[in-house]
Amino acid sequence: MQKDAYMLILEAIDNGIYRPGDRLVESELAERLGVSRTPVREALQRLETQSMLARDGRSLIVASLDHNQLAELYVVRAELEALAARLAAKHAAPEEIRVLRDMVAEDRTHISDPEALSRANRRFHKQIHLASHNRYLVQQLELVHRSMALLATTSLAVDGRGETALAEHQAIVDAISAGDADAAQAALRVHISKAFETRLKLDAGGIDKSKG
Repeated sequence: MQKDAYMLILEAIDNGIYRPGDRLVESELAERLGVSRTPVREALQRLETQSMLARDGRSLIVASLDHNQLAELYVVRAELEALAARLAAKHAAPEEIRVLRDMVAEDRTHISDPEALSRANRRFHKQIHLASHNRYLVQQLELVHRSMALLATTSLAVDGRGETALAEHQAIVDAISAGDADAAQAALRVHISKAFETRLKLDAGGIDKSKG
């Protein structure tokens, strides 16, 4: 099925092609996506109502999150992700757990590439969402992760964060594999808390990003 303009623009933001503060021009998007301006205009209006885009004079730009919005987002993310891990520990199929284990092992090859590791991180969390086997939770987490695309940088770019994040991923998978819902939920909460703490330090300029 061919993707519509809305999904194509959303993916471009999610993949970092368009970053917070970038101006989106209707005519340029239509040419780039190979569609007419009408669906692009409708897509931009939809994204604006969803707070993915913001007004800058007469122009639309990719929105960014202020400190309070960031804090609110991480509170919701921690609760929903922890629930997903808890449900995954109860409902994940053996095949899904093996996929999660393989992901952690493969992601170690991206340790020196923050952008690749960030993409791998999204895939890992998406797999946990699916392993929860709760469609309503998956839908809500999709909205949360859509908003995560409005963060200009990845906390995985911080020197040493990649290693610790993968260790946290391993702890989550081990708990899910053991069917320990409490441990899976706790491990996911720790992971999100550490990610939030790292991002706060990064945004405050308290730590340097990795040069690698």
